[in-house]
Amino acid sequence: MTRASLNRTLRRAYFWLGLVLALSLVSKFADRIPWIAGTPIEAAAQDLYEYLKDMALVFVTVVAAYLANVFQKRSKFVESLEEEWRGIVRTKSALYTYCEKPYVSTDDYLAAFCRISETIDNMRIVYANAGETGSLVGLYPYAPLHDMRRALQSLDPRKHPDVPAEEKKLAREAILQSFYALRETMLEELDLDEPAHPLLISGGRRLKQPGATRGARARQERQRKRQDESHAPRPDVEAFLSRLYQAEQAGSGQGEANSRPA
Repeated sequence: MTRASLNRTLRRAYFWLGLVLALSLVSKFADRIPWIAGTPIEAAAQDLYEYLKDMALVFVTVVAAYLANVFQKRSKFVESLEEEWRGIVRTKSALYTYCEKPYVSTDDYLAAFCRISETIDNMRIVYANAGETGSLVGLYPYAPLHDMRRALQSLDPRKHPDVPAEEKKLAREAILQSFYALRETMLEELDLDEPAHPLLISGGRRLKQPGATRGARARQERQRKRQDESHAPRPDVEAFLSRLYQAEQAGSGQGEANSRPA
C-alpha cells in the first residue's frame, strides 16, 4: 500500500466516521432543532440515536480492525520496498565493481547481469507497472534499472572482448547516474525525516572525554574487590588479562595526552 493509497483510505475512513458522528449529534439534539422538533423526523432521529448508541461498540471495533489491517498492509509494503532498495544498492555496487575491473571474464559478466535481472524482476513484488490493464503490459515503474542493465550489456565480453577504458568509464557513469535518479524518487515513498541530531561537519569527532561518573568508578572498584577476595581458577589468565588491561589503559592515556595541544 503506497502512501497515496494509504491517504485515500484514511480520508474515506475519516469521512464516514465524521458522518456518523454528525448524525449522532443531530439525532441527540433533534428535539431542540426548530425545523425537526415536533415532526415525525424527530421520532426517527431519536430511534437512529438509540441504534447508533447500541451499535457504537461494534462500529468502533470494525473501524479499529479495518485501520489495523490498512496499517499492516502499509508496514508490509514499506518492508518490501526497503528490501528492494537494499537489493538495488547491492546491484549498483556489483555493476560498479564490474566496470572497475581491468580484466573481466564471462563469468563476471553473467554474475553482474543476473544480479541486475533479479533486481528488475523483484520490483514486481513492490509495484505494478504504470498503466497496466488486463490486456496491456504497461510501463516499468522505474526505467533507470533498465538503463543500468543496458549499460552493463554494452560491456558484454562475448560481444566486445576488448572494451576501451573510456567506454567502461562511460558505462560506469551511466550506471551511477541511473542509480542517483532512482534514489531521488524511489525513497520518497518511505517518508524519511531528517535526523534529530545530525553531524553535518566534515572531520567530525567524538566530543565526550574518556572516563566515567564517580558512581560507576565506585561500582567498578567494589566488583574488583569482591573478585580479588575469591580464588582465581587460572591465576596465569588473570595476570595476563590484567597486564593487557593496564597496557591498554596506559596507551590510551598516552594517546589522549599526545592528541591534546600543549
